[in-house]
Amino acid sequence: MFRFIIVFCLSISISYSQTLKATIRGTVRDLDSGMPLTGATVSLSQGNTGTTTDQDGQFRFDNQPVGRYVLTVSYLGYGTLAIPEILLESGKENVQDIKLSKSALELSAATVSASRPPAINSVQEITSEQTLRYAATYLDPARVATSFAGVAANNDQANGLVIRGNSPNSMQWRLEGVEIVNPNHLSNAGTFSDRATTTGGGVNILSTQLMGKSYFMTGATPAQYGNALSGVLDMYLRKGNNEKTEFTAQAGLIGFDFAAEGPFSKNSKASYLVNYRYSFTGLLGAMGVSFGGEDSRFQDLSFNINLPTEKAGTFSLFGMGGISRNTFKAERDATLWVFQKDGKDIFFKNKMGAIGLSHELGLGRNTSLMTHVVASGLTTSRDEFKLSETDFGIVSEEGNALSKSRVSWNSYLNIRLDKRLRLKTGAFLTYQSDQLSEGNNQSINFVKMPVKGVVFEPFASLNIQLSEKLSADAGLHYLNYSETKSNSLEPRLAFKWQANRLNQFSIAYGLQSQLQTGQIYDAYRTGSNAAGCNCSPLGITKSHQMVLGYQHNTINNSLFKVEAYWQHLFNVPVANVSSAFSALNALENVPPMLMNNDGTGRNIGVEVTLQKYLTKQLYYLVSGSLYQSTYKGSDQIERSTRFDGRHTFSFTGGKEFGKKENSTWGINTKILWIGGFRDTPINKDASASAGRTIYLEEQAYSIKLNDYFRPDLRVYWKKSKPTYSQTWSLDLQNISSTKNEAYSYYDTLQKQIVVQYQLGLIPVLSYRVQF
Repeated sequence: MFRFIIVFCLSISISYSQTLKATIRGTVRDLDSGMPLTGATVSLSQGNTGTTTDQDGQFRFDNQPVGRYVLTVSYLGYGTLAIPEILLESGKENVQDIKLSKSALELSAATVSASRPPAINSVQEITSEQTLRYAATYLDPARVATSFAGVAANNDQANGLVIRGNSPNSMQWRLEGVEIVNPNHLSNAGTFSDRATTTGGGVNILSTQLMGKSYFMTGATPAQYGNALSGVLDMYLRKGNNEKTEFTAQAGLIGFDFAAEGPFSKNSKASYLVNYRYSFTGLLGAMGVSFGGEDSRFQDLSFNINLPTEKAGTFSLFGMGGISRNTFKAERDATLWVFQKDGKDIFFKNKMGAIGLSHELGLGRNTSLMTHVVASGLTTSRDEFKLSETDFGIVSEEGNALSKSRVSWNSYLNIRLDKRLRLKTGAFLTYQSDQLSEGNNQSINFVKMPVKGVVFEPFASLNIQLSEKLSADAGLHYLNYSETKSNSLEPRLAFKWQANRLNQFSIAYGLQSQLQTGQIYDAYRTGSNAAGCNCSPLGITKSHQMVLGYQHNTINNSLFKVEAYWQHLFNVPVANVSSAFSALNALENVPPMLMNNDGTGRNIGVEVTLQKYLTKQLYYLVSGSLYQSTYKGSDQIERSTRFDGRHTFSFTGGKEFGKKENSTWGINTKILWIGGFRDTPINKDASASAGRTIYLEEQAYSIKLNDYFRPDLRVYWKKSKPTYSQTWSLDLQNISSTKNEAYSYYDTLQKQIVVQYQLGLIPVLSYRVQF
C-alpha cells in the first residue's frame, strides 16, 4: 500500500509538467429566426483569445488549455452575452449553441443570458455542469433548485419542490418546452401514505449526460407557459457532438451510467447522443446484498438525435424512459418487528416514458417556426400485504395503481416585426388521461373511471422596446379543458427598466391557472357518487401573481437580486360541507368527498439572492426568503398551509485548488436552513380505535415542525490526461446527521404516536471518466 501511494503521488507530480489542451467551439444564431450570425465577436476570458464567426455562424478555439472559461459573444445591434462557468476538459470538446437577441441597449456582459426564455424576472438557469458540481444533487436539476430563493424540498428522499409556499403539485415539468408527466423514478419516495405523487420522485429519469440547460421559472411567467401555479422546470437536451465520437462513463451510489455521442458519418452534421443507467443498489440486490429487507432498483435510457438539413430546417428525435421498483419484505420473525410497517410486505413499481419529435425552421431573416410532438406516460402500482404474527401468512391489506398519459402538439412562431417589436404566438393541444384503481383488505379491486379530455392552450406574447431603457412583455394565454368544460383567459404583463448597464428594475403581473390533479378529480367523482348527487364538475384553480424585482450586475460575474411577490389563489377545491380541507395542502392522497371551488389562498414574501459565478476558482450562491402561506377552507377560517415554513435560507459555494490545469481539487458545500412545515394534531384515542391515524381536522396545520437544517459537502478531484479526463468525488448529504422531522403518525404496533424523521448522513462516492 505504501509503495502504491508513492507511485500515485509521483504520477501526479509528473503530470503537472504537461499542458493539456482541448477545443471550445459552437454556433451563434439569431434568437428569432435561427439564422447564423456571420462576423459575431467571440472571446475567451483566459489568455485574451478572440475570433469571429464564419458564414455559417460557427466559431472555434482549438488547442486551449483545459480549465474554466467565460465565453463572451457580441454582435452589432444585439445584446452582449457572457456565458460563465464553462468547463473545458481533455478528451471532450465543449460545444456551445448560442442565440443572440436584438437589443436597444448594450447591457453589462457580466450575467446577461440572451438564450434564456423571455421572462423578465423570476427565472434561473441550471446547467448540467452545476448538477455535477453542487453538493448532494444526485445529478438532478430539481435538487439544484433548492439552492434558489423561496424553494424548499418537501422531503429529503424526493425532489418535489415547495415554491413560495405552494404544494409541489402546483409545479410543472417540461421537456423541450412541452409539459410531460412526472419524469422521476420511485414517485412515492418520502410520502406519508407511500403513494405516488404528481411531480416528485427519488431520482430524475433523465440523466445529466443528456441535459443541456434547464430553466426554472417562478411567479408571473411569460404567456407561453400555462397550467402551473407555482413554477416550471423546463429541461432541454444538448446535442451530441457532430464532429467527434465521445464517451462518458460514471459509477457511483446512484448508478452506473454509460453515454455515447458523435456524428452519423464524416460527411453529415447529424449527431446522436444516448445514455443508459442502472442503479447501484439494484446491482447489489441482484447479487444478493440485503438492505434491511428493502430493495430499490431502477434503470433508464435516454437519447437525442439531431438531424439538420440544408433547406428543410432541423429535426430532432428525443426520448427518455425508466422503470423502478421498491420492495419491502418483512422479517419472518415477529420479535424483530418494531414499527407497524415491519409486519408487512410492500411492493411498489414505477414506469415512465416520453418520446418526441421537434422541428425548427427559419422563415427568412426575421421569423422562425418551432414545432413539437411529444407523448409521455406513467404507470405506478402499490400492493400492501399484512403478515400473521404466528404463521406469517399474508393477507392483502391495500392496493392502488395510477396511470397518466399525455400526447401534446405544440407549434409557435417567433417574429421580429422590427427592431423594437418581437412577437411569439402559437398553441398547445394536449390529450390527457388519468386513471386510478383502489383495493380494500378483502382484495376486492375496482377501477375508477378515467379522467380524460383535451387541453387547448393558445398564446401570444409581444415584446416591446418602449425606449432605450424601458421594455415590456404583454401577452395572453388561454386554457380550455374539454372534460370539465372549464376555461381561463389569462393576461400577462411585465415591464423592465434598465437604469444603466448594471442596474435593472422590473414588475410583472399574471393571471395563471392549473387543472386539478387526477387524484383530485377522482376523489371528487367518488365523493359525488357516494353522495348520490348530480354535481357540476370541478373548475380550474386560478391565481393572481404580482412580482417586483431589482437586480444589480457587477463586472466580476456576480449579481445581487431582490424580489417581492404576492399571490392570491382562488377557485380552490374545498369540501362541500364546513371543513378545513383544501386542495392547496394535498400531495399524494386525497379523501373521497364532495367538493366545490370556493376555497382561497394567499402567498406573500420577499426573496434575496447574492450570486458569484465560478471564476478565479471561487463561486457562491446565497439566497433567502421570508414568506407567509395561508388558506381558507369551506369553514372560512384562515389557517397556515401545510407548507407555511415562514423562511428559507441556502448557502451554496465552493473553491477549486490547483495551479496546474490538468489536476484540480474542489470542495463544495450547501447549507439549508428552512422553517419547519406544518402538521395536524393526531387524535390518539380515535386512532387506537380505528387502527389507523385519525387527525383533529378542526386544528389543521396548527403544529409547526422544528426548523429544518442540513449541511452537505462535496469533495472532488479532477485529473486530465491527453486523451481522457477523470473525476473522483465524495458527496456527504446531511454531514451533521441532523434529525429533521418529516411527519407523525399513529403506529398500531407500538400503540402510540411516532415521529418519522428524514434522512441522516448519506455518503455517495462516484467516479466519472470522459474520453
